[in-house]
Amino acid sequence: MHWKETLPDWYVKKYGYQPCVNIGTAGHVDHGKTTLIQAFTGVWTSVHSQELRRGITIRVGYSDAAFYKCKECEPPVGYSTTPKCPNCKKESELSRVVSFVDSPGHESLMANMLSGSALMDGAILVIAANEQVPKPQTREHLLALETLGIKQIVVVQNKVDLISYKEALSNYKDITKFVKGTKALKSPIIPVSAQSGLNIDALIGAIEETIETPQRDESKNAVMHVLRSFDVNKPGAKIKTIKGGVIGGSLTQGVFNIGDEIEIKPGILNEKKKSYEPIQTEIASLGTGAGTVEIVKPGGLVAIGTKLDPSLTRSDS
Repeated sequence: MHWKETLPDWYVKKYGYQPCVNIGTAGHVDHGKTTLIQAFTGVWTSVHSQELRRGITIRVGYSDAAFYKCKECEPPVGYSTTPKCPNCKKESELSRVVSFVDSPGHESLMANMLSGSALMDGAILVIAANEQVPKPQTREHLLALETLGIKQIVVVQNKVDLISYKEALSNYKDITKFVKGTKALKSPIIPVSAQSGLNIDALIGAIEETIETPQRDESKNAVMHVLRSFDVNKPGAKIKTIKGGVIGGSLTQGVFNIGDEIEIKPGILNEKKKSYEPIQTEIASLGTGAGTVEIVKPGGLVAIGTKLDPSLTRSDS
């Protein structure tokens, strides 16, 4: 069952058919960020051909998940990503729907990580339990989160299934030393195995208690941070069936409706004037993880179908 079919009236009225918060991942390459998101969402966000060949995240990935809380079970076992409690098998209540922003961990892709972190309301700092603490990108990513003002952080001690209890405890102490003097000082540190799904319920509970949904103003003019862009047309598509370019990102304020006129900045570089010219276009369609919608609100990742030449938006161009 898709999460859109479980949304209660209060959620739809407040947030619409979309996630309400963006949570990013941070941490060193191969510490399990993408695997962790797959444990939440069932989606492997590294889908680019080069990512699959190299086994690392290159572009910023994204996917959605719904968090549910059982009324009968005591935390943390009452938290899950399914509407039926895996512990007592009774119906759970929706807590909220979240968008995950999966950032690259490799040092050469730091700029990609920073572009993704600009959308984050909170972050999960993933640290492998079977490696020395801290690794270079672990330190750099935490510094980036602090620089960008992201204070709501949950620390994940991943891959605990690969080491002994004694080793896990030693690694845990190393993590606590590492986060001293940082914005993650008071962050919960949750031991998990993303690969096997171990302790994911406790992690969901920590996320729900630590990362709040921001208050956003829908009455202001809409502002959206663009993260990705796409050409959704298949090769050889007929002229009459070609769709305009699609941009993906998240609104920070206001709302978008189909038919709205929008301006994309900085726009196209004018070589003669040595300046950028903003692009004006019209919204042709709106989409979220729930499918096509009539309106999108702040919070969560959304897709905007435009009337732009799709060559302008191909592959994040």
